[in-house]
Amino acid sequence: MPRSTLPAASRREERRLRQQDIGRSQLLDAAEEVFGRKGFHEATLKEVADLAEFAVGSVYSFFENKDDLFRQIFVRRGAEFIPQLHAILDDKSASPVEQLHALVDFEVGFFRAHPHFGRLYLRYSSAAYLSTDREIDLVMKERYEDAMQLQAALFRRGQRAGVLCDGDPEVLARLFSGIMSAYQALDPAVVSDDVAPRERLPLTDLHGIIDRTFVVP
Repeated sequence: MPRSTLPAASRREERRLRQQDIGRSQLLDAAEEVFGRKGFHEATLKEVADLAEFAVGSVYSFFENKDDLFRQIFVRRGAEFIPQLHAILDDKSASPVEQLHALVDFEVGFFRAHPHFGRLYLRYSSAAYLSTDREIDLVMKERYEDAMQLQAALFRRGQRAGVLCDGDPEVLARLFSGIMSAYQALDPAVVSDDVAPRERLPLTDLHGIIDRTFVVP
């Protein structure tokens, strides 16, 4: 049914849902910035609400509590990240080496596009410390394992093609992830508040490190 022919009640409901989506996104953007800057424990819902220009009570119209708001930051960005990861690694026209380089560019670019989330992710996402005791850890662990399985599959394809180094693909996937995390943890575009931060290690040099580590000469 064309939008113009919708009953008035349906149009009102459509507007209400659209406004809810906008409000929810604004709160998530604000939460990402506040939590990314101060961490979970130091940040308050009032700071998030003030930044988003909402009343504190309005936050509870969208999220159950502070924990839920924090969790939903990771749910939202994960829902963006994983499909794009799939798109890169499902591209049959690209070689495994080309996919590995595309993965580097994508992961660096994603954090640079969302620097507040990048800081938050780097602060809380260490696989060595994820547990099953907190719901947020379960969310991050699920996303992390998804990414590692996709990357391990890439290393298996590269090994079969004779272009990526030998070794347990799951270990190689985690080593690759570790290199990326180390780069991002010191990437001024993510962790610096400077308007025009200077790059500490050019992206081309990072590609060279990845080649020397994982690509068969």
